[in-house]
Amino acid sequence: MRKTLLQIYDGRIAAGELRADPAQQAVLSRLESLRLWLEENATRRVGLFAGLFAKPVAPPKGLYLWGGVGRGKSMIMDLFCGAVDIPRKRRVHFHAFMQEIHHAMHEARKTGVEDPLAPVAERVIRDLRLLAFDEMQITDITDAMIVGRLFEKLLAAGVVIVTTSNRPPEDLYKDGLNRALFLPFIAMLNDRLEVLPLESPTDYRQHRLAGTQVYFHPAGAARAKIAAIWDDLTGAAAGEPLILTVNGRKLELPRFANGVGWASFWQLCAKPLGPADFLAIAQAVRVLILEDVPQLSAGNYNEAKRFVTLIDALYEAKVRLICSAADEPERLYIEGAGAFEFERTASRLREMQGADWGQD
Repeated sequence: MRKTLLQIYDGRIAAGELRADPAQQAVLSRLESLRLWLEENATRRVGLFAGLFAKPVAPPKGLYLWGGVGRGKSMIMDLFCGAVDIPRKRRVHFHAFMQEIHHAMHEARKTGVEDPLAPVAERVIRDLRLLAFDEMQITDITDAMIVGRLFEKLLAAGVVIVTTSNRPPEDLYKDGLNRALFLPFIAMLNDRLEVLPLESPTDYRQHRLAGTQVYFHPAGAARAKIAAIWDDLTGAAAGEPLILTVNGRKLELPRFANGVGWASFWQLCAKPLGPADFLAIAQAVRVLILEDVPQLSAGNYNEAKRFVTLIDALYEAKVRLICSAADEPERLYIEGAGAFEFERTASRLREMQGADWGQD
């Protein structure tokens, strides 16, 4: 007999992989009923497009699961999506999905279609019955103007949407440009999805990192240890590039999985990136692995300035940093223009190594 989500979860607890958490168990009970409906109706046509002669099957509400970082949202999503036995399903990071939508709309415009979103949405509807997003957040105005129309089409066609977020629907695109135009989408989320807070008191990502070395020097000797941290936090995922849109430009984080990003110093700090870029990265990840920070001086002053800006963004957003560098924080930048200003960055790098850093 096939195991329920709770039975799978209990098995991982028994194996020592997870801790029992009543808040997580309550969410899994809700997702189990959604899983059963999806499997029982995998081949039936649902929603408004069920056909003229077929009685439409009303799909259940999807789920909007929100809560603080490290509460187990991504783990729950992985467990749910892995267990749902239907072919037409997809789990994807929200930023990556919206980037695909923008690209597909750009291609559709070349055909002269009046509404480029229509054929793009139709393709998603054709391919998927379950669409699971991780880390929904709206920071870009182009996403804000598209996502409401897209969700309306998907939900009308019976696509079940499950998403996680660090914030409740009411806080999406907060203080964004022309936010009044975005408010109907918030109302749609509250109406068409079941909004559930994950109220676990424990930050499990912090728990996994508690007592773990997170700053390594010299950098070259740390690669195996950093790879082990990545495997532990992501379940040994291969990871894939995360493309962010910042002020109309594309910014790539080379490797991303389960809220964890991985890049080298040179991939981020040797490029002409600014505060907006680093803020976007800090909003998109909960842990950043940054490798190969070199000795800093007047000779790489521009790269050092970008590194300072990146650390400030991560610090303010409470992102956990796993870092390999040429030397200890206080000895990374000891002479030349900017050395004095770097003292604050060194202090933050030291503070961010604390086992309880970033916890509310």
